[in-house]
Amino acid sequence: MANATFFTAFLLISSLYISSYFYVSKADNSAPPPIVSGLSWTFYQNSCPKVESIIRKQLQKVFKEDIGQAAALLRLHFHDCFVQGCDASVLLDGSASGPSEKDAPPNLTVRGFKIIDDLRALVHKQCGRVVSCADIVALAARDSVYLSGGPDYDVPLGRRDGLSFATRNATLQNLPPPFANASTILSSLATKKFDPTDVVALSGGHTIGISHCSSFTRRLYPTQDPSMDQTFAKNLKGVCPTADSSNTTVLDIRSPNKFDNKYYVDLMNRQGLFTSDQDLYTNSRTRSIVTSFAVNESLFFEKFVVAMVKMSQLSVLTGKTGEIRANCSVRNANNRSFLASVVEEQVGEKTRSQY
Repeated sequence: MANATFFTAFLLISSLYISSYFYVSKADNSAPPPIVSGLSWTFYQNSCPKVESIIRKQLQKVFKEDIGQAAALLRLHFHDCFVQGCDASVLLDGSASGPSEKDAPPNLTVRGFKIIDDLRALVHKQCGRVVSCADIVALAARDSVYLSGGPDYDVPLGRRDGLSFATRNATLQNLPPPFANASTILSSLATKKFDPTDVVALSGGHTIGISHCSSFTRRLYPTQDPSMDQTFAKNLKGVCPTADSSNTTVLDIRSPNKFDNKYYVDLMNRQGLFTSDQDLYTNSRTRSIVTSFAVNESLFFEKFVVAMVKMSQLSVLTGKTGEIRANCSVRNANNRSFLASVVEEQVGEKTRSQY
């Protein structure tokens, strides 16, 4: 009898795995997204060949001291790319023209700015001012994933830094809040050419990091969200005893500092922290994708890489557009002639390397 029960359970799990895998396989094309004109897999091969090793070695030191910074740098890349494209505009300080993206509500808890500044200083010391802050942010996000246990992958490079930051309204419109439901998020990201598999895969970034109570207490007070597991809710109330608590908690209760697929296991157990997380398992368009990733970590990693490479190329500036900032938080005073000479030098190097 015990063997029969075990066999039945095994068949159930196997059928879940197979059906979920084929759902995702049919739902999208896994081919890598095309590379935007102006970007390249080997952009700094001549001008700064050690840029990736410089960044990775420095981040290994940073994460050894505080692995929580990995989630901060990954989030920084998300918040940069979704608003005005991957142009490092989120790094800019405000000016007389108005508050910066940093000052908009979704970015008040964004961290990692000093780490990016330190990386920029190391890279520019080694190579001169040839690597953009936007590229450094993209590489730091990739290494944050890899160094916390996730997949390693190549990042197309050649982004330029933006000359302006987005308005408060533009920032709010392009960063879906944690209380948004799945339908809202799917609609929002569809405008950026992300399909449901991309959306669920990118949401998996919440497998690392922390959140402030204010981002989810509306699920606890005045009444508990019925989609939330009772024990999970009770524990959260212990961390956030009031609706206006300023405490923090982890996004993934199973492995908060490891980049893995446990975030999706959380969702299947009704232990997603945000509405935007848990509703991915409630929504009929994304439920099977969540299940697929929960039972197959390799599949999640594969789809995450595809979605990240796609995201990292949103509305990028290349060539003679934008600039390469000497200071990531401040626009250069005079960048036109400098950037033109850098572009001409890099084009010349690429041409020479072909012979």
